[in-house]
Amino acid sequence: MTNLLSTATQRDTSHQASAPTFAVIPGAQVQQALSGREKEIVELVESTYRLHGAGDSVNPPSYFLRFTDRPTARIIALPASIGGANHVDGLKWISSFPANVPAGLPRASAVLILNDHDTGYPFACLESSIISATRTAASAALAADWLSRSGPRPTRVGFFGTGLIARYIHTFLAGTGWTFDTIGVYDVSPDSTAGFSGYLRQTGTTAQVDVHDSPEGLIRSSDLVVFATVAGEPHVTDPGWFTHRPLVLHVSLRDLAPEILLASTNIVDDVEHCLQANTSPHLAEQLTGNRDFLDGTLDDVMSGRRIPPTDRPVIFSPFGLGVLDLAVGKYVYDEVARAGQLRVIDDFFHDLRRYG
Repeated sequence: MTNLLSTATQRDTSHQASAPTFAVIPGAQVQQALSGREKEIVELVESTYRLHGAGDSVNPPSYFLRFTDRPTARIIALPASIGGANHVDGLKWISSFPANVPAGLPRASAVLILNDHDTGYPFACLESSIISATRTAASAALAADWLSRSGPRPTRVGFFGTGLIARYIHTFLAGTGWTFDTIGVYDVSPDSTAGFSGYLRQTGTTAQVDVHDSPEGLIRSSDLVVFATVAGEPHVTDPGWFTHRPLVLHVSLRDLAPEILLASTNIVDDVEHCLQANTSPHLAEQLTGNRDFLDGTLDDVMSGRRIPPTDRPVIFSPFGLGVLDLAVGKYVYDEVARAGQLRVIDDFFHDLRRYG
């Protein structure tokens, strides 16, 4: 027995893998790698959704760290693994502190850790608020495209919530060929409304920018509605506001009362992930005791297994999958490495000899 163990140990040692280098990629490099590549990133997100739908991924439930002294704040861990050409594991660690906004800081901050598939060693840490916003916007633009294919393409978009995520979604819609006659804007913060309206005009859009003083006015005047708020519970409760059957990108997940979902077609990114943490779909499940109100996933639509009807509003509720962060993060890492600009931390992994 001893000889067998010694031989096995010698064999393992002779084929010992080397620890990878460890790089830190700051936000400026992340933004440079992603800027102007909206079509490419949407294609990447689509392929990642397809990998996930085919089962070539691991995407456990997100873990929420909450605080008794800061009830509106949370930090979320999203572990994931994807196969395919990317073949990478990792973790996004993202905080959401709404109280940052009045202080002049963005609500969310994040890092992304990428782990080597073969050794498990982390090989990069990336600033990830930009990656998170990018994958969220790319997912929304992808859904807008696929979910509008069975009817007229929306020409009037309304943004309910006008922070960073709204800006990224508009950038991705514009960057993937969307044009609008009107762009509606509504936010509970006049400063946010003014800032987002100013951003829209600076983009050179030919659309008329309409600032609304009520949620109902925004929704009724839009055939594509983007919810990008920090709402913790439903605040839009009247299904009558949606009788014109708009396409709704319910990115912030908790804006709509269950009754609105029950009167609509409901598409999610992942069923198990969406039906948790008191999202609007989760509340609808609790109200009805079943999941019959769900009509499928975005992958179901892309694969032709589901065709959204045109006689009801269509609501896309994406929980946000860690596999998307990994795919976009690995894309950024590869772009920075290809440019020879990786900032490698020398000797990050120091004590690598088992017995010293």
